[in-house]
Amino acid sequence: MVRVEQRSEVGGGIPRAREMRACATAFVGRVAVGGRLPLDYSPASLRIVDFLVDGVRKGGADHERACGTLLGLGAYVGEVLVRRAGAVWLDFDPDQRAYFGQPVGVRMPDGRVWNPLGRVHNRLAGGGPEESLHTFYLTLHGRARRMRPAVR
Repeated sequence: MVRVEQRSEVGGGIPRAREMRACATAFVGRVAVGGRLPLDYSPASLRIVDFLVDGVRKGGADHERACGTLLGLGAYVGEVLVRRAGAVWLDFDPDQRAYFGQPVGVRMPDGRVWNPLGRVHNRLAGGGPEESLHTFYLTLHGRARRMRPAVR
């Protein structure tokens, strides 16, 4: 598990749950310029996130240099879970922070807690199909049975 202290793209400090939607929105605004990257908060768009993380790895960026990008990608993945799978953002307590190595995560409708920021870091470190964020969503336990339409 990679532990990286990250600076919030919204508030400048450690990211908080209440900032994650704005963080995802800001990230999408920066990378989806001109509609070239269809980041529409759909599960299928997580394939694009896999591609983007792979590009960061192939470009030779390490976790430290890619911290802001990884935060934006993790916020986006978490926001897909919030908008499409019924999750809610939460600030991790100290034990969860120690376990996950991240300050925030999501709680699913069945109460399970997931770590989208850590999943993005794992994709960067591993890069194999077993680290796919799209596959993570499709096999995710605790999703709401009925998918909600994306909120714009």
